[in-house]
Parts: sequence; structure tokens; C-alpha cells
Amino acid sequence: DQWLAAKFAPELSRNRIQGLIRDGQVTIDGTVISEPRQKLISGAHITILVPDLQPVAPQAENIPLAILYEDDDVIVINKPVGLVVHPGAGNPTGTLVNALINHCGTALSEIGGVERAGIVHRLDKDTSGVIVAAKTDHAHRMLSESFADHGQTGDLERAYDALVWGAPSRMTGTIDAPLGRAADRTRRAVAPAGRADARHAVTHFVVNERFGLTAHPGSGKAAGSEAMASLLECRLETGRTHQIRVHMAHIGHPVIGDHDYGRAFLTKANRLAEPLKDMVRGFPRQALHARLLAFRHPTSDELMRFEAPWPADFMDLIDGFRRWGDKA
Repeated sequence: DQWLAAKFAPELSRNRIQGLIRDGQVTIDGTVISEPRQKLISGAHITILVPDLQPVAPQAENIPLAILYEDDDVIVINKPVGLVVHPGAGNPTGTLVNALINHCGTALSEIGGVERAGIVHRLDKDTSGVIVAAKTDHAHRMLSESFADHGQTGDLERAYDALVWGAPSRMTGTIDAPLGRAADRTRRAVAPAGRADARHAVTHFVVNERFGLTAHPGSGKAAGSEAMASLLECRLETGRTHQIRVHMAHIGHPVIGDHDYGRAFLTKANRLAEPLKDMVRGFPRQALHARLLAFRHPTSDELMRFEAPWPADFMDLIDGFRRWGDKA
């Protein structure tokens, strides 16, 4: 069980593998084994059969929702920080899907399966902001086509606000870098375009504010040529997992608070003035907010546009940089 757990992590836990062994789903050289502590020898041929887990239908849970808009076809939510979008490994309950089932009852599309009822797109657990769900199959199909097309032939528009370390050298720019799986399968990384899992990914950004503009002594740069942090608006031309977070880290400006892609920048907080230093050190998530979502209504074809205000923790962090950033 220990050897198999190392081979199949994180897809299969050690407990799950032990259960499969006891159920007779593992063989060594064609012989079924039933003892997880079976000793292995070099050259043995091991087979493990993993039956498909039958999804358990999510249950309604009374989780408050900040509803920006709702009709018979769609519901638009301002998702709070910490809310997982749909049930999955490690998050079987307490998700947006559970909240939507409680609020909408059976009036949700199940095209994506019962465990993703109504979900057309997703936001990371610790990313706040606008998200839309479909209440009918027709709405689900129309919205899914729009998101799959990334608005190239339609009116889909998505804008995120991100607080990042440093500042890009240009006030506007485009990051065009394919994304694929990283060594840790829960993460993504910039990948060579020819790699089998590489997916086209494009992010456009605008620098809205820069904080702590200084020049390091001896750098030869004029005062104000460097920034401790900056507030960016990012617009997606594609919608890959962790796209903004990976792209910003790729150009050397990871999102503040992003422990997956910006851990190497944690020591930069030491250069901040108090109390901003403590605010940054204590910020528990990536400083990323899905502020804007616009799309064509799947039935009326009306252009719908929704904006979500910054959550309190994001606003406080921005205010902290505005007040004390120039004292870095």
C-alpha cells in the first residue's frame, strides 16, 4: 500500500488503496492479494483495478448567496472568498453547488452532472467575484459555447483585479504563454507549445496603480522607476486553470498572497513599512478578484454586464498600500 500510494498520489489516498487491496482489486504477478502490508520484490508485475466511484448527488445547504441577478434562465452570484464552486475531493459539501440547490431547488441545469449542477465556469476557492450559473439546459449550452469560444466571436467579457509584487515595465501588455500541468498535478505551469498537454493561454493587463515607487541605491535608475507592488486589471482571452496566477508569476510579478506561485516573493514583505508589513504577511490568500463579467443572455440576447465590489480584505490591503506603500 505504501508503494502504490507513492505511485498514485494525489489521485488515490493510502486509505483508498488499502480498501482496494482488501476488496481484492490488486494482484501481484496475477495472484490476488488481500494484505496491504504485502512485501514487494524487484521485477514484480502489479495490477490495480480502480472501480469508478458513483457520484453522490449534492444536497441542499443553507449557505447565504450574494445574488447580483436572477431570472428563469440564469443566476449571477458575487462569490465570496473561501467558497468552493462544486463538490470534489476534499470538499464534498459546503460548496456553491450546495447553496444553489438550496436556493433554486430543481431549477438548475444538470448538463455538467449532478455534482456540477448549473456550473458553467469556475473561480478558485480563494478568488472572489462574479460567477454565473445556468438554470436551464438551453442556458447552459449557450453560455458554455460562449465561454469555450472565450468571447472571440461573441460578447463575453471578463476582467479581474490583481494586486501583484512589483510592476510590469509597461503600463499595458499581453502575456501569450501556453499552460500545462506542473510536477505537482494540482498546479499549472508555462509549458513548451509543442508539449502534448500545452494549452493556448493569453492574458491582457493594464497597470492601474503602482505603490512604493523607489529606486535602489546604486541601481542607476531614476527615482520612481521601481514599484513594490501594483494593481492590475487582467482580461482573459482564454480561460485556463490558474491562468492569471501562473502568467503573472511567469513575468516576475506574482499575485500577492499566492503561496502556490509566489512563495519565493514572501520575503519582499520585509521591505514594507509597518503596519503594511503585517497586513501582507497575514493576508491568507491570493489578492485576486473577478470584478467584471459580461455576456449575452441565452434567451433574450440582451447584453448583461455585472460588476462585484472588492471584498473587505482586498479593499483593506489596497488601502494599506495606498497609505504606507510609499514608505517602503
